[in-house]
Amino acid sequence: MLVTAYLAFALLLAACLGLELSGCRAKPLSRAACNPSFLRFQLDFYQVYFLALAADWLQAPYLYKLYQHYHFLEGHRLSILYVCGLASTVLFGLVAPPCVDWMRQKEGCVLFSLTYSLCCMTSSPKTTSYYLWDRALGGPLHSPLLFSAFESWYIHEHVARHDFPPEWIPATFARAAFWNHALAIAAGVAAEVVASWLGLGPVAPFVAAIPLLALAGILALCNWGENYDRQRAFLRTCGGGLRCLLSDRRVLLLGTIQALFESVVFIFIFLWTPVLDPHGAPLGIVFSSFMSASLLGSSLYRIATSKRYHLQPMHLLSLAVLIVVFSLFMLTFSTSPGQESPVESFVAFLLIELACGLYFPSMSFLRRKVIPEMEQAGVLNWFRVPLHLLACLGLLVLHDSDRKTGTRNMFSICSAVMVMALLAVVGLFTVVRHDAELRVPPPAGEPYAPEL
Repeated sequence: MLVTAYLAFALLLAACLGLELSGCRAKPLSRAACNPSFLRFQLDFYQVYFLALAADWLQAPYLYKLYQHYHFLEGHRLSILYVCGLASTVLFGLVAPPCVDWMRQKEGCVLFSLTYSLCCMTSSPKTTSYYLWDRALGGPLHSPLLFSAFESWYIHEHVARHDFPPEWIPATFARAAFWNHALAIAAGVAAEVVASWLGLGPVAPFVAAIPLLALAGILALCNWGENYDRQRAFLRTCGGGLRCLLSDRRVLLLGTIQALFESVVFIFIFLWTPVLDPHGAPLGIVFSSFMSASLLGSSLYRIATSKRYHLQPMHLLSLAVLIVVFSLFMLTFSTSPGQESPVESFVAFLLIELACGLYFPSMSFLRRKVIPEMEQAGVLNWFRVPLHLLACLGLLVLHDSDRKTGTRNMFSICSAVMVMALLAVVGLFTVVRHDAELRVPPPAGEPYAPEL
């Protein structure tokens, strides 16, 4: 398993670099890339945002191992910890983003660095009740701050303070998405170095994240301007989102696909470590391999939707769901008690990550086209509720089962869930087949075909 993980990581990384370099040669420079003021502004944002992302990714490979290190696996207490975190996300997920919007965004970013640093400082033996509070409050607080406060600050500064064209905003976040993958890959390797190669144990990646978080907070405090962008009232946002969700069949089907697909991804995040770790897998390198596979999927999405192939996001969304269905069937057999095949399971996990690389840009494109801009925040809040409830139910089923048998049964249930997602994709495909709005525009001079 050790050799397989390193070999897979090397091959996937080489494939990603090859695709990205070929794509860079083909891209002409945009107006945004030639504007020195805009590039300086981007740098001010990136140096804080990337430090925060790197600190967050650094902890991901060894979170399960940390709990195992402190003997939280007995009696399936770890499942309860994860369920607690997901359940609290359901309760606070609708409230946290509006609260972030009502804060000063710079203060929110500094608060993220401070609170996350405190959580990392306390990654030492504690009681079960302590970790329950950590899971209950850490996730719902940190996720909105990382993915809302930073982006809200950037968008407000981009438009209100610097008066750059709004159409340049996607360029910033497209580059951030690429470097998010790159940082995740590097973080996996760094976590493996400090935890395994240097023999410092699973606590080391959490300790190593503290200076990154501290530096991010200091840079934000010193270099960023303050802004305050009051959003719509919370009840109006949620009410408008619910009306949009129930009045448009396309939105309802898209939300169903997202809830089913991403709930399976949450369960996958919980299960990959106990499946591979008993076979001597280097967790940091395995995590970097997963992120390389996801980056490869994103690169394939970019190539598939380019003017050479001109595939549509709806096609790639369907392909992503099919790949996950196939991978989960593989995992059902490769994790059967007495017939475990860690290499086959590893390949299936890589395919799931490859599918995620196709799924997320496809879903992002379709959401932008289907959901009205004013209702996106409310609709996305409602999408999260069934997503996390499904993940909670799955982990509770795992909690009540024997660990090995429960893992196989969990993958069987996930397979059924993804078949339901596939049926929802077929339904959405039928509804939007002739919808010109959901197509990537053809290159100039090419005829337009109405069918998807």
